[in-house]
Amino acid sequence: MTHVVDHFDRLGFPRRFDLDIHAIEQAYLARSREVHPDYFSDAASADQLASLDLASKLNESIAILREPFRRAEHLLELLGGPSASEMKQMSPEFLEEMLELRMAIEEIRDAQPRDFAAIDHLEQSLQQRQSDAFEQIAQHFAEIERMPPEASNRILHMKMIREQLNAVKYLQGLLRDLLSD
Repeated sequence: MTHVVDHFDRLGFPRRFDLDIHAIEQAYLARSREVHPDYFSDAASADQLASLDLASKLNESIAILREPFRRAEHLLELLGGPSASEMKQMSPEFLEEMLELRMAIEEIRDAQPRDFAAIDHLEQSLQQRQSDAFEQIAQHFAEIERMPPEASNRILHMKMIREQLNAVKYLQGLLRDLLSD
């Protein structure tokens, strides 16, 4: 069986959610210097293409690992957890709260003159909720790390991660709507 190189492997990190962003960026810079296409300008065309391909994959890896949402999505997929399309349902209470927040955003955006204090307050509240969700995601990934692969409650933690990622997606949409002109 061949080992598939994932975004964690490509930058030399273990498959875990809790990573040091500075270390990720340093690893990216070091590896990108090794494979930069400029160093292969006099090489055979196959080596040039390989360099371009690897540089492109490194760019994709840094983009995914640098951003917590994408890093969690990638890690959950590698662990065999549910995708967003496999687990769409959210609690009715959560959906009702999101609807209320959306209505509050519309009221704030429609207010004349614009209530910048209300916008700032709601933005901070949504960002805090998002931060709290990522904290829960990190806790669930940490629990999974401590479990043997065959542990029966791994799937429960993966479902909780998916639920939090789905919530973050809603919150990101609300933030985008709140801050757009």
